[in-house]
Amino acid sequence: MAGMGRENAQRGSATIWTVGLMALVFAVAVAVVFAGMARVARHRAQSAADLSALAAARLAFADPDRSCLRASSLAADNKARITRCSLSEGGVADIEVVMEVSLPLKGPVAITSRARAGPVHIADPGP
Repeated sequence: MAGMGRENAQRGSATIWTVGLMALVFAVAVAVVFAGMARVARHRAQSAADLSALAAARLAFADPDRSCLRASSLAADNKARITRCSLSEGGVADIEVVMEVSLPLKGPVAITSRARAGPVHIADPGP
């Protein structure tokens, strides 16, 4: 009878271990999803900066006064805001955007991204 008590004491322990393992797997999955959301927000901000820089560089020579305005409009379409826009003499646009996103557990976060774009200079390959 002493052996019977020991079996009864361990009865159901596999259920406890399974529940614990499922909780651990769930916690890891939630952490991966939250990290993925942060990464997607970062990529969205960088895309907004890249597109805005290309838009500003496109108009750098033709209409420099309007280039930053166009870049700002394009950034707004991507839910970002330009914090810095400058054009160099060579037609290179320097853009900095900030995008406000709300991340789980962290709340509202401002993500800043920078981009540069300008004309392409193709060297003459020569003979």
